[in-house]
Amino acid sequence: MKRVVALLCFLTLPLAAQEYKIAVVSMLHAHVWLHLDTMLKGDKVKLVGVSETLPDLIQRAEREDVIPQTQGVTRPGVPAALIFADWKKMIDQTKPDIVWAFTPTNGHLDVVRYCAPKGIHVIMEKPLAATLKEALEIQALARKYNILVLTNYGSTWQANQYAAQAAVEAGEIGPVWRLHAVTGHNGPGDPKTSSFAAWLADPVQNGGGALMDFGCYMVLWSLQMKGMPESVYATAQHMKPQTFPKVEDNAVIILNYKDGVAILEASWDLPPAQRLGNEIYGMKGSIVGNSIRKPGAPASGGRGRGAQQAGDPLAVTPLPPERAEPIAYMVDHIRNKKPLDGASALDLNVSVQEVLEAAKMSVQTGRAIPLPLRK
Repeated sequence: MKRVVALLCFLTLPLAAQEYKIAVVSMLHAHVWLHLDTMLKGDKVKLVGVSETLPDLIQRAEREDVIPQTQGVTRPGVPAALIFADWKKMIDQTKPDIVWAFTPTNGHLDVVRYCAPKGIHVIMEKPLAATLKEALEIQALARKYNILVLTNYGSTWQANQYAAQAAVEAGEIGPVWRLHAVTGHNGPGDPKTSSFAAWLADPVQNGGGALMDFGCYMVLWSLQMKGMPESVYATAQHMKPQTFPKVEDNAVIILNYKDGVAILEASWDLPPAQRLGNEIYGMKGSIVGNSIRKPGAPASGGRGRGAQQAGDPLAVTPLPPERAEPIAYMVDHIRNKKPLDGASALDLNVSVQEVLEAAKMSVQTGRAIPLPLRK
């Protein structure tokens, strides 16, 4: 009876909400739990299918559950009739306009290969691919079949990211010469007991470890701020070899520019602690987190060389609805036939992949890798 009632609810959604259909391929990437509620609500897209074979993930999808990173907000369960074991059959039967792949990273290409000839747009979780070769094939397929391919980063939908970039572009801190970021946590879990951690700790499925998982965020940010570097140097550490025997759990990526540097630290070894956020240093000031500092600002934290400028808060304004989350953004660009832009631009995400590839090559060789890799 519950299944019938749930299906009736979906069938009675407003027609406007059913204009675009979306299907989910795999739930192995845990970010799916952040977005499932938006799809179930049906005010932007209609959820027509979810493919998965692992019983624990299916059970979690079907039950009412708390949405991660919320104050106890719950979502409804996915109707059992919408769950498929075979993702290709799901796509053929439901004919979605958009497919969101929550597969391991090396599964993104297979999804695009299947969807692109059918004219189906694709969203995948960051990064775009596990290797540069895979990313280039995705790019070629998107161009050939004229589909949108969106690489979803959580940071893309944060208003403070745009505020910092606007301040830089307005020249408020002068030419940017140094970028520094530390991104990570204490690890994705135990690969022996977590299906999510298992593929993240697999060098083929993820393309690496922490370097790929968190390095991609910071590389994307750096390329937006300063463009492609001249070379990449990277080191990787195995702080928890007993937990992550096949991949690095800590990495440092250095992007060398003719007029500056980006120092990017990715880690699965960070204890819970407050961090300042991304640091942007210009010739006339700096932006640290959501604070902008310029010469002559009042100092705090003592006197003399140890004093720090208090800084002023960045002017952060809310993003418009069509830029505030990935589904709304994708629907807006499909409806208005616009190419993806900013952090979501496909060419930019291929460049991110090129830098990550160079970082992995640097780890293997111990040398800085000149760019571009693609001649």
